Amino acid sequence: MDVAYRSSLLRRIRAMHSLYYDACATMTEAQVNAVTHEGALPIAFSLVHQVLIEDGSLLFAGGTPAKFDEHWKSRLKLSINDHGKARTVEEMMAQHIGDYQAFLEFQRLVFEATENFVRDIEPSSLSEIIVTFPYGPTLEHTFSARVGGEVGITRSDAIESWIYQHGLRHMGEIEHARALVGLGGMTS
Repeated sequence: MDVAYRSSLLRRIRAMHSLYYDACATMTEAQVNAVTHEGALPIAFSLVHQVLIEDGSLLFAGGTPAKFDEHWKSRLKLSINDHGKARTVEEMMAQHIGDYQAFLEFQRLVFEATENFVRDIEPSSLSEIIVTFPYGPTLEHTFSARVGGEVGITRSDAIESWIYQHGLRHMGEIEHARALVGLGGMTS
């Protein structure tokens, strides 16, 4: 891996983050927490899930420790204090952000930590395998396991899968959910 790849990855992550900033700036707390119908997750789920997964993935990829601690749990006032990966849709329909401004502050803190990590990472370390094959039960059926295959998940695979591609996937959900609460999409 080289400096050009790292630069491209950083630009893509920044662009993805900019979509979140723009989306969040044009939504109210009520719109974020709205449940439009049974089985449809609120935007709050996608926002919280994405940022908490990114926050936790950073350390695993070699970056800084997670920032989501008791202080942030108290400030964000989430109805469910986790990313929801192991919960049902029915459970996560109850996800609400109690303090949207605090959430925006936390989101910016996580996004800046990610961007700083990618900006400063030694390009040669991006090809290091950080998760060996065979994968354990929490990873064996994930997108990143498909990407890594029998070779193992490299640091680059991890950042691409757990942060960049994961963030884009949830932005797509947010764009669709914005339409359900009377808002438009984010890109053309």
